[in-house]
Amino acid sequence: MAQSLELLLIQFLMPDNDARRQAEEQIKRLSKDPQVVPALIQHLRTAKTPNVRQLAAVLLRKKITGHWAKLSPQLKHLVKQSLIESITMEHSPPVRRASANVVSIIAKYAVPAGEWPDLLPFLFQCSQSAQEEHREVALILFSSLTETIGNAFQPHFSDLQALLLKCLHDETSNRVRVAALKAVGSFLEFTNDGVEVVKFREFIPSILNVSRQCLASGEEDVAVIAFEIFDELIESPAPLLGDSVKSIVQFSLEVCSSQNLESNTRHQAIQIISWLAKYKSNSLKKHKLVIPILQVMCPLLAESNDADEDDDLAPDRAAAEVIDTMALSLSKHVFPPVFEFASVSSQNANPKYREASVTALGVTSEGCMEWMKDRLEPILQIVLGALRDPEQMVRGAASFALGQFAEHLQPEIISHYETVLPCILNALEDVSDEVKEKSYYALAAFCENMGEEILPFLDPLMGKLLAAIQNSPRNLQETCMSAIGSVAAASEQAFIPYAEKVLELLKIFMVLTNDDDLRSRARATELLGIVAMSIGRARIEPILPPFIEAAISGFGLDFSELREYTLGFFSNVAEIMDDGFAQYLPHVVPLAFSSCNLDDGSAVDIDESDDENLNGFGGVSSDDEAHCAPRVRNISIRTGVLDEKAAATQALGLFAFHTKNSYAPYLEESFKILVRHSGYFHEDVRLQAVTSLKHILTAAHSIFQSHNEGLAKAREVLDTVMNIFIKTMTEDDDKEVVAQACMSIVDIIKDYGYMAIEPYMSRLVDATLLLLREESACQQPDDDGDIEDDDDTEHDEVLMDAVSDLLPAFAKSMGPHFAPIFAKLFDPLMKFSKSSRPMQDRTMVVACLAEVAQDMGAPIAGYVDRVMPLVLKELASSEATNRRNAAFCAGELCKNGDESALKYYGDILRGLYPLFGESEPDDAVRDNAAGAVARMIMVHPQSIPLNQVLPVFLKVLPLKEDHEESMAVYTCVSALVLSSNPQILSLVPELVNLFAQVVVSPVETSEVKAQIGQAFSHLISLYGHQMQPLLSNLSPTHANALAAFAPKS
Repeated sequence: MAQSLELLLIQFLMPDNDARRQAEEQIKRLSKDPQVVPALIQHLRTAKTPNVRQLAAVLLRKKITGHWAKLSPQLKHLVKQSLIESITMEHSPPVRRASANVVSIIAKYAVPAGEWPDLLPFLFQCSQSAQEEHREVALILFSSLTETIGNAFQPHFSDLQALLLKCLHDETSNRVRVAALKAVGSFLEFTNDGVEVVKFREFIPSILNVSRQCLASGEEDVAVIAFEIFDELIESPAPLLGDSVKSIVQFSLEVCSSQNLESNTRHQAIQIISWLAKYKSNSLKKHKLVIPILQVMCPLLAESNDADEDDDLAPDRAAAEVIDTMALSLSKHVFPPVFEFASVSSQNANPKYREASVTALGVTSEGCMEWMKDRLEPILQIVLGALRDPEQMVRGAASFALGQFAEHLQPEIISHYETVLPCILNALEDVSDEVKEKSYYALAAFCENMGEEILPFLDPLMGKLLAAIQNSPRNLQETCMSAIGSVAAASEQAFIPYAEKVLELLKIFMVLTNDDDLRSRARATELLGIVAMSIGRARIEPILPPFIEAAISGFGLDFSELREYTLGFFSNVAEIMDDGFAQYLPHVVPLAFSSCNLDDGSAVDIDESDDENLNGFGGVSSDDEAHCAPRVRNISIRTGVLDEKAAATQALGLFAFHTKNSYAPYLEESFKILVRHSGYFHEDVRLQAVTSLKHILTAAHSIFQSHNEGLAKAREVLDTVMNIFIKTMTEDDDKEVVAQACMSIVDIIKDYGYMAIEPYMSRLVDATLLLLREESACQQPDDDGDIEDDDDTEHDEVLMDAVSDLLPAFAKSMGPHFAPIFAKLFDPLMKFSKSSRPMQDRTMVVACLAEVAQDMGAPIAGYVDRVMPLVLKELASSEATNRRNAAFCAGELCKNGDESALKYYGDILRGLYPLFGESEPDDAVRDNAAGAVARMIMVHPQSIPLNQVLPVFLKVLPLKEDHEESMAVYTCVSALVLSSNPQILSLVPELVNLFAQVVVSPVETSEVKAQIGQAFSHLISLYGHQMQPLLSNLSPTHANALAAFAPKS
């Protein structure tokens, strides 16, 4: 065999494709015989040309697994001996490396079986050889062996660390230093224990040193390995970085600032900063690195990029990502330097810097939203100024920034609509299509959250948009459709006059089938759903069937984004039509199922680097493929599929929720999918699954009511759903998903009462406690041992607001029985009220306590002394929401705290008094202050100086905004009148005027009006004709409304 094999190996290397193919077929046939092993070993050692020797080693690596167990001990010994000789005596580096890879594969089987005891001693000996080649190949082998027998190194770990450190400092050979650098990366995953971790930190200076030398000698590809190692360090569960964060950041900043380096090298450096900002933000804060990083990143935004504008490696684009990431995790530290950069750069003569100034503000707006809302005036001055800049690039960046503001700085940005909207409208006429497109994006984002403020602009807006959608290139038409969608959503019924024209235009887009047009068709499908929502069921239902048909046919086109938007359209239609959507279920549910069951299309890039020097080796399959996964370099998921899956998951929930009993045929399959998706790897899909599971529960409850064994089936669904939600609360690592699980549990309690959740209560309380203590999976800080200071935390609006809603929900369903559970939750909740915490944390605590006090009742008395100081302090807060919540809470504590609250009445009245005056700008605050006083009067009227309080109290009535206070306020007024309280009877003219306004109010309930009627009747019975002059002062409408409540004579 040996002779024929040699000829085949030579033939395999020929440039003639036919000859190569024939050789490959023959080699495949011969490779089935175990005798191929000694034959390949012979050629590895004796073939004249290095190419043939290398090919023999590569084939041996691919085939040894299938034959190793069948070889005799003598033959196994020969193979091992020959490979060691090849490694130590071979002159060709590629052959040495190929032999080392065979050793790695054999070691996987031989070392655990005790068949190769001298391998590791040989490698240690080799790594200390005087010959550079031996030291290099030993390190290469150490690297590859970690993948197959990594655990065998555990006992030798400290020796190995010392060896690698020594080789990183090898003064005579750059190749050895590089091989050591690669080996360090391989050993990282085995570094878990405390001692090993500390030891590993010693490597970092040497890694940086080798990388700097490589950069200096032009070996950028090697220096990039250092960034791969740092990447692993950052993501490692072990705290491997320690204080070396500082030197890693310094090195990364040096590299990304060097314009003479390759864009990929610089990108890797910027990426490290980005990962640190994402995973180790506390470390950046602790080592005061935020400002040094921003001092490099902000100017990078202004770096000219002559290459392709869409180059993902471009430094300006990567720097924008870093700033965005830092803003999300370190907003308090990021905003001041970014704002300073933007202010200075907006005046720069270089347009790239003016562009950078508004880009920086745009990318920080999501993370720094609270800080930016406070400085909107000067920020808008910069951005609106840039929108008028002579340079197109600056105007484009300004319109992008405005779009970001419109998305993230809600609702404050809307109050500037009179300044902002005309500027956007003006920018829609820009000579540059790019500026136009970004301005349509800004318009879409801005209008999305507007309400009736949009009405004065509606006609000019729709005129521009309808003209643009008919006369613009495709990309502009798409952004235009987004803008029309936002305008339709904001203007609601006022959009009806424009709907017919828009729907006519959409018909054109809904039948496009060219690949280049499918994105436009997707946008049109989305817009169709929004317009339908605006104009309502009565108008859309008659014309819907052809649109549904077009949407279903679009689903058959191979374009994920179109399917995603089509599913969104179906969801909108389900919402509009409710049970009327049932007729479409047989057509649309299977489509949603098909999207839910799509393959994710994970693209995995495998490292086969040892074969790359020789073409064609990939054709020979490997026996080891099923057993030995090669190193995965990176994984990328087709995000389009993720978005489609999320849309389909959402659609199933909405279909079920709106069609209820008609959904019965699809319930079981949908439920299986949603349960599966609740554990999906990507949070967007999990989020929709958690939301949809609550909808499925609603449908199941409705469906099973008419079944014999319905109760048991409904309980089964509830059991699965509750178990998923509780597990999500503690184990899911995404805050939004956890928040949604909490909100869904609150809804379940509201819908089904305490009995539904009683079996889960113990686990629910434990999960809530974990979240309040900030110890759940989604609240874990970065793991380099840095604990976040209280005064540096930021309010976790998404998560903690949802968690704090659980307590009032428990209280409402359990009443006084909630007391023993509240006793466990109280202290962890109060931690959020410390003065060092953000203001919004205190808002959350006071709101939560108020609602618990309202629904738990008498047991709240035991907490009055601990809560009241906080409430009194918050009555004087600079934030209206805090004052409002504090006033509501004070009232509830007085109402249910009884004697415990009495001693605070004087302090409460003093705290409430300013909220009744002209200096209080917020009507809702004033309404809640009135509610608090009303509750105090109802509980202890004798403890209130009514002669001083009532004139002030009545002066702020009727209620202007928070009509949830109506019952408390008007019950109090009526009770005082009906009891003929002399203090209130001295204010009859004020009462008549108030009563008249309440009875004509469209927002007050009939129950409230009936109470007012009783009180008014009582006044008539007391004063009779004396009331006539007061009534004649009223307008006819008010007088007639009141007269309707007067006793008939």
